[in-house]
Amino acid sequence: MARTESRMLPLGTLAPDFALPDPAGRVWRLNDFAPTRALVVAFICNHCPYVVHVIDAFVALSRQYLADGVRVVAISANDVARYPQDAPDKMAEFARAHGFEFPYLYDESQAVARAYEAACTPDFYVFGADMRLVYRGRMDGATPGNAVAVTGAELRAALDAVLDGRLPEPEQTASMGCNIKWKA
Repeated sequence: MARTESRMLPLGTLAPDFALPDPAGRVWRLNDFAPTRALVVAFICNHCPYVVHVIDAFVALSRQYLADGVRVVAISANDVARYPQDAPDKMAEFARAHGFEFPYLYDESQAVARAYEAACTPDFYVFGADMRLVYRGRMDGATPGNAVAVTGAELRAALDAVLDGRLPEPEQTASMGCNIKWKA
């Protein structure tokens, strides 16, 4: 696994539009998630040890904030020709196994990942009700093997700020994980 940090898209960036399918073939667009109090966009994949390490905590966090009017979407952009374990049929299995209550979309062209400047999995983004970026970075300091508990503290703090009508702290720590598997 190639350890990679997120590129930290500039705060205030308008959420790049997208039209991506879920494994069942339904195409989701950015405007399907509006209106919302906040939108979490998470770039993940099925096989990355960093994702596997946090996925159950992320699903639990998502479930909590969905009840508060936050919308969540996960996107996989990996090259499935070289990483077939990330193919849409496997995405559906992964989503079922972990109890996703949010769409898990496939970015086959990788154009959406590039528009968001996503670099790794997991890579988290929070957009406010106006669809402007207010947080980008990690869930918390937990990584495989570092003995830090997975709490979602940093992502939770960002969401709590937005729900309280405040901007999250501007000092944010890049996410770290496996690099997105770009097509050759």
